[in-house]
Amino acid sequence: MSTTHTELTALRAGLQALRSGSLRVHDFSAQARRSQALLGALPARYSEVLLGLLDRLESSALFAEESCSFSQVDLLDSLQMWLDKAQAQLER
Repeated sequence: MSTTHTELTALRAGLQALRSGSLRVHDFSAQARRSQALLGALPARYSEVLLGLLDRLESSALFAEESCSFSQVDLLDSLQMWLDKAQAQLER
C-alpha cells in the first residue's frame, strides 16, 4: 500500500476514533495536517478545504456546542465527505 493510501486509511480510522470520543480534536487535526503525501497527491483545492474544516473543528472544540457557530457533528460529516471525495480522486 502506498504512503498516500496509508495516510488516507489512517485519517479514516482517526475520524472514527474522534466520533467515538477516543481521540481528541487536536490529535486528529495534527494527524491530518501531517498527511503530506496524501495532500500532495491531491489537487490544491483539497488542501484548502481540509485546512478550513480543521480550523473550524478546532474552534468548535474550544466552546460548548451551543455557543459555537460550527456544529461539530456537521464538521465531522464534512470531513467524512472530504475523505470519500479524496479517495475517489486518488482512484482516478
